[in-house]
Amino acid sequence: MHKKKLNTKRMVLLSMLSGILLVMSFTPLGYLNIGPLAISLNMIPVAIAAVALGPSGGAFLGATFGVTSCLQCVGIGGSSLMGTAMFEISPILTIIQRFVPRLMAGWLAGLSYQGLCRITGHGRASSITGFLAALLNTVLFTTALVLLFGNTEYLRQMIGGQNIIVFMCTFVGVNAVVEMLAATLAVGAVCKALEKTRLIGGK
Repeated sequence: MHKKKLNTKRMVLLSMLSGILLVMSFTPLGYLNIGPLAISLNMIPVAIAAVALGPSGGAFLGATFGVTSCLQCVGIGGSSLMGTAMFEISPILTIIQRFVPRLMAGWLAGLSYQGLCRITGHGRASSITGFLAALLNTVLFTTALVLLFGNTEYLRQMIGGQNIIVFMCTFVGVNAVVEMLAATLAVGAVCKALEKTRLIGGK
């Protein structure tokens, strides 16, 4: 009976976070577009799922984020200037580049939270996980972009002869700072509230 109650709680929370993520992904709530780049707040529900539901929950929400990101490359639920350009070059590579990093970021965030809980309190671990989720998303997304599209004319023009490490840092500089700060604060606060309402934990 207790296990059934826990499973129901997990499904309710997973459904709720998935719904929030979809709303954020398909409305201006989840993105702040600046030229070809977009500051994304969508890793916040992914990180919350990683904290509340573990690596599998983080991976599921990360995969959901990845699917919405792929859809935006073809104008469904919004648009991405870079995603559209990448999709014209190679649809398959674009899907890999948009999907896999988000899934991996969610999964790794869940593992990170479990490890952090062994050395610090749940509240601090939640905030750090928010930070790490946004960082992982940025690093994995940008690394996949360079690895899969680094030899294309589109990306070569964007790099403009810079050192690849310098390009990666400047390319995501503002985005990464805003996303990590927002995720750190939001995930810590939301998870604290969820603990008080017993949506996190088996009590």
